[in-house]
Amino acid sequence: MYIAITKQHKGVQMVLRRELLAGSMSVAAISTLIPAAGLAAGPAQPVGRPIGIQTKDGLTLSAMSYGAASALSIIFVHGLSQSRLSWDRQIVSDLAYYHLITFDLRGHGDSDKPAEPEAYADGARWADDLAALIEQTGSERVVLVGWSFGGLVIGHYLRRHGAGAVAGINLVDAVTSFDPQFRTEESGYWGARLASPELDIRSEAIARFLSLCFATPPHKNDLDRMLAYNGMVPRAVHLGLGKIEANGLDEGFAHVPRILLTHGARDALVLPDMSRRMLAVNPRSNLSIYPEAGHSPFYEDAARFNRELAGFSTITTSRKATP
Repeated sequence: MYIAITKQHKGVQMVLRRELLAGSMSVAAISTLIPAAGLAAGPAQPVGRPIGIQTKDGLTLSAMSYGAASALSIIFVHGLSQSRLSWDRQIVSDLAYYHLITFDLRGHGDSDKPAEPEAYADGARWADDLAALIEQTGSERVVLVGWSFGGLVIGHYLRRHGAGAVAGINLVDAVTSFDPQFRTEESGYWGARLASPELDIRSEAIARFLSLCFATPPHKNDLDRMLAYNGMVPRAVHLGLGKIEANGLDEGFAHVPRILLTHGARDALVLPDMSRRMLAVNPRSNLSIYPEAGHSPFYEDAARFNRELAGFSTITTSRKATP
């Protein structure tokens, strides 16, 4: 496939080359930029500090802060129906040398859950939630990690608040467009059924949607916990998100200083082309494909994911990029 590329397709050729180089670039960067202490021995279990974030419209979001507040802040934005617990494999890792912040989106986990679908239908609300988190945790320059729907939240944040507080972004199997060519049929089918008024249909959709997040099923204990917090998300969230839009987000992503695109090759929900298209949106982006991972490479290949995010975060703070 690569040999067949001709000169008139220079733009495509460049994109493919950046994809092929992404993995090796990350490994090279990581080998020199991860703190030596992290290479010698794994960090101790960090102690999390609970934080209540007050949103612009009066909600309280549940958040946890790990590590020294003086270190670079990495803020993790989970996907639809998930929770801050999704990132547990990132907390005990070389990433513990950074200031890690996880939180439950509105309507998820331990965060407030308004009963009205309108509370979830406007991207500006989600954007303002993230802005409140950044401000109230004292994070002056951040790396944002957005998984799946978390990518859409970040896109709305950038459109509404700009990239001034953002050092870099790691988009993980992220939704940045609603163009159906970038999503699987199962994604649309089961996603719509999450909003069903029928409990039996909705329950089946929750279980099926979660199973589609992994190429290899999680350990039973992990899966049981995931099912629990997936089931905590009220129907109103899914009804409201049926009205949210994704138009005009690319301009915000285009001004980010640096983007790492992470995608599982076996993703059954969001196709890798969703990430590939971002290479054209932002020329300072690189794509890292995980051949054996599905929609959740941070869980399915946590060791590689954590190394690459650590390397990316260090590069982001040591180099200057012009938006």
